[in-house]
Amino acid sequence: MATILFKRGLRGAAMVGPRLLTGARGVMVGEAFTVRTIPSREDIDQLMPFDGRERPQAKAFDSCPPGKVFVVDCRGQTFGAFGGAIFLSRLAARRAAGMVSDGPVRDLVELAHLELPVFASGTSPPPSLVSHHVADIDVPVGCGGVAVYPGDIVVGDGDGVTVVPRHLAEEVAQAAFEQERHDRFALEQIRAGSAVFGTYPPDEATRARYEEWLKKQ
Repeated sequence: MATILFKRGLRGAAMVGPRLLTGARGVMVGEAFTVRTIPSREDIDQLMPFDGRERPQAKAFDSCPPGKVFVVDCRGQTFGAFGGAIFLSRLAARRAAGMVSDGPVRDLVELAHLELPVFASGTSPPPSLVSHHVADIDVPVGCGGVAVYPGDIVVGDGDGVTVVPRHLAEEVAQAAFEQERHDRFALEQIRAGSAVFGTYPPDEATRARYEEWLKKQ
């Protein structure tokens, strides 16, 4: 996916920081539902009883639509977890496609029981209030060094997270399908003893073998 975007001039589409912590058994794909945070402030962000409807973080988790990827801009701050087992279980119950954050999460053992894909910078025991205050939801954000607009397509797998601009989604999806097929063929050729040169990328003879290979699939 990142290579396909690179060919189209988008060199900074892959996030730096968020990595798969738990949940994904394939590829996570969904439109972005974004959350923007700012640094917390001691006179506002305190651990005190208050109505959950007035808690910005709870409102964000309760607002994520089904099928979307919950993307959190934690400004790369790695101290203070933006969510743990309770909040992320809420995302799972709402059938979100996954969560991506350039900050940490907590309760990793409990999160392992969720099928929700979680991509984050790591883990941190303290709650979000020590570092993060939700300032807005469903607005353009920066996460892992990548600009993410609401509705962009967020793709995550074992290698990390890539963001596809919404207007390129169909074009990139078609190219990704073809790239995946060709890469599978090239891998078979390399494992069978072919040299990289002439195989990846293919020369004329390899392209002919690829066309024959496609007919057998």
